[in-house]
Amino acid sequence: MTDLPVRITARRDVATAVFALELAAVDGGELPSWSPGAHIDVAVGVLGVRQYSLCGDPADRQRWRIAILREPDGRGGSDLLHRTAHPDSELRVSLPRNNFELKTEDRYLFIAGGIGITPILPMVAAAARSGTPWELHYGARTRRHMAFVDDIARRYPHAKLVAQDVDGLLPLTAILDERADATVYCCGPEPLLDAVETAGAQRGITVRTERFVPRAVDTTADRAFDIELARDGRTLRVGARQSIVDVLESAGVSVVTSCREGTCGSCETLVVAGEIEHRDSILTDEERARGETIMLCVSRAGSDLLVLDL
Repeated sequence: MTDLPVRITARRDVATAVFALELAAVDGGELPSWSPGAHIDVAVGVLGVRQYSLCGDPADRQRWRIAILREPDGRGGSDLLHRTAHPDSELRVSLPRNNFELKTEDRYLFIAGGIGITPILPMVAAAARSGTPWELHYGARTRRHMAFVDDIARRYPHAKLVAQDVDGLLPLTAILDERADATVYCCGPEPLLDAVETAGAQRGITVRTERFVPRAVDTTADRAFDIELARDGRTLRVGARQSIVDVLESAGVSVVTSCREGTCGSCETLVVAGEIEHRDSILTDEERARGETIMLCVSRAGSDLLVLDL
């Protein structure tokens, strides 16, 4: 739900094809609180909404900061904002949500690629304030493609900044071998996330990730199943080519949704009974194994019947 109006107070280019916006409440009051890892939905007209990580200071209730990678060949949202989001114009955004929460750990290892630095920046600041040992490894195609790179280099001289055109790819194997005692927080392009998750699993390292695009899923074998609404009492049929959200909305059941691709978490719903075929890009392996919640927009039933707390 993008029901919070905000005013753009500043805009600046922070890397090649990346621009940052500072946002303030239209009425001049305080903005809602948030914690490192949080994101907001931004309305982009008929194109729907897009999710952007808050990358400023959580203690600053007067302004939020987001950074947007302009993708001319993308779905159109970032290109629209590049053309229209200027100082003194207004946006409609959601309240912050956090599916990438920074938990208390003994040691942090932060790995970011490209625009994936945005949720990591407030995490690094929080770790530095708390005195918890941490490392940051940030890679991009060139130094010019690293958002906020000069700020990072000034504030955190020991951060490892790896430009692929000069230094090659991030040496993930060496990084993880040297810090096997740390919890990894990683955000960036899909190949980076896959590589870190695979290497982490091989070493028994806890890896927490955030994705900007959904995981690839094979839908060729999708089948129909039933959902039972525990509070409503109805049983509804979900076709092989339908999502649970589509069926619920057709039946007049109100569901909060945003991304509709399993990356934002707004449609997370409790499951009373049944097996879940998880297809989201949010839940951890442990959360999936518990089978307590489902993202209605993309996930499906692994059993003939799924009972939802609706």
